[in-house]
Amino acid sequence: MSLTRSANPLARGRPQWSLARQLFVLQVIVVAVVVLAGTALAFYDAQRQSSAAARDEVVALAKTLAAAPTVRDGLVAPEPAEVLQPLAERVRADTRVDFVTIMSPTGIRYTHPDPARIGEPFIGHIDRAVAGQALTETYTGTLGPSVRAVVPVYRDGKLVGLVSDGITVRVLTRELQQRVTALVLVAGAALVLGGLLTYLVSERIRRHTHGMRPAELSRMYEYHDAILHAVREGLLLVGPDGRLTLCNDGAAVLLELDASEVEGERVADLGLPSSLLETLGAGRAVRDEVHLTDHRVLLVNVSPVRTGGRDLGSVVTLRDHTELQALSGELDSMRGFAESLRSQAHESANRLHTVVSLIELGRPDEAVDFATAELDLAQRLTDRVVGAVDEPVLAALLLGKSAEAGERGVEVVLGADTEIDDESVAHLESRDLVTILGNLIDNAVEAVVESPQPRVNVTIRSAADEVLIRVADNGPGVDSEAVQRLFRRGWSTKSDDRGLGLALVGQSARRHGGTIDVRTEGGAVFTVRLPGPRASGGTGGKP
Repeated sequence: MSLTRSANPLARGRPQWSLARQLFVLQVIVVAVVVLAGTALAFYDAQRQSSAAARDEVVALAKTLAAAPTVRDGLVAPEPAEVLQPLAERVRADTRVDFVTIMSPTGIRYTHPDPARIGEPFIGHIDRAVAGQALTETYTGTLGPSVRAVVPVYRDGKLVGLVSDGITVRVLTRELQQRVTALVLVAGAALVLGGLLTYLVSERIRRHTHGMRPAELSRMYEYHDAILHAVREGLLLVGPDGRLTLCNDGAAVLLELDASEVEGERVADLGLPSSLLETLGAGRAVRDEVHLTDHRVLLVNVSPVRTGGRDLGSVVTLRDHTELQALSGELDSMRGFAESLRSQAHESANRLHTVVSLIELGRPDEAVDFATAELDLAQRLTDRVVGAVDEPVLAALLLGKSAEAGERGVEVVLGADTEIDDESVAHLESRDLVTILGNLIDNAVEAVVESPQPRVNVTIRSAADEVLIRVADNGPGVDSEAVQRLFRRGWSTKSDDRGLGLALVGQSARRHGGTIDVRTEGGAVFTVRLPGPRASGGTGGKP
């Protein structure tokens, strides 16, 4: 069987209408049903009102004639027909009734539109009228079906006759037809107008649905929803008004948001970092821009969407760069350690050549003194670091940074009150300690490398409630106006707008609930305070 054939044989040959067309047909049917039902109800109401109005009219006229003195006197005259016939014809001509019949109490006519019918019995019911009540009915008489009234006539308290008048049904039908014609015209206009408006609505729906069928729309939504929930990367759709129209699960995790509550909210009200808000609201394309939140390093891409000259907002993708950034930092540390070993090996080779040369010159005592002095200097630095810093990662970092800075002519001095052991920082992530201390030393070295007698002082100490890391230099210090921007992405002592180190320091400190203080005292002084093991709730294990 060909793969292109429909899986459902019943569907072959069946027209596959788009959603817009189906809605158009459905709306036209609904409009037509509503208009026809309204027309039928209006016709029924007009018919009922026409009949009621005819009854009221004939009753009122019959009662008026029954109360007229001329009619009362004429009924007791010797020749009632001669007196009443001219009166009845005048009344019939002046009103829209088709007949006026004045008769005796027994129903013998004294008047009739056809004079030949005078003297004949009245065709219809007169029992209730003889009993003293006015009656109305639809009855077929000599002029055909008519709506008629019969009213008694009294003179001096005695029944002297009956008055009947009526309007034929064909007259009522003609009047009703005139109303129905106008009603049909209005209904037709309503149907045409409704169809036109329905067509315009269906065209708008067709443009928005791109002429797709309901099954295609349903399938597309299911795929769209599945993809949004499946991808780990964050996806945001930001409207031109700055409101968040879509936030998938990945973005909610990366930005620490509740996806079910933030959609429809303004991006500015989500508590995101200011640098990220500026990027999202800039309305420009952004490619692989690094941003920091309290706990993550994010790679952000922004693509503005414009269709047909309309601004539809921006599509924002977020990728978690935290682990990669941490590995990159550790790699930089390892590279620094390797560079330190290289420089130390180079220095050791120079010293060995110097010792060999002194021996060759026959000056062994000076060679011994030189070698002993160099070994003593290196050993004192190692002993000082190892004796004060019991945490192996920090000790290795300090030795590597000291050697690296020494190669650049910068002296790294460990403070006299430095004292820290492995247990006091066991509750903190080692990579965060490396990030904080390493970046602060690198920043200080960059700041003093061109200063006379460049020097960096490092102090690390711990207590039950606090872990303190202080890095001070004798450089130019920090401008008070720049303090607020120090820990933002892009700030750098090199002024190249690529700095990320201090931003990572700020992120690591905030992650552990710490604080950072920056002062200028003969140079820049950076002090980071992190909660100690007792303040963090324990001593055993990483957060």
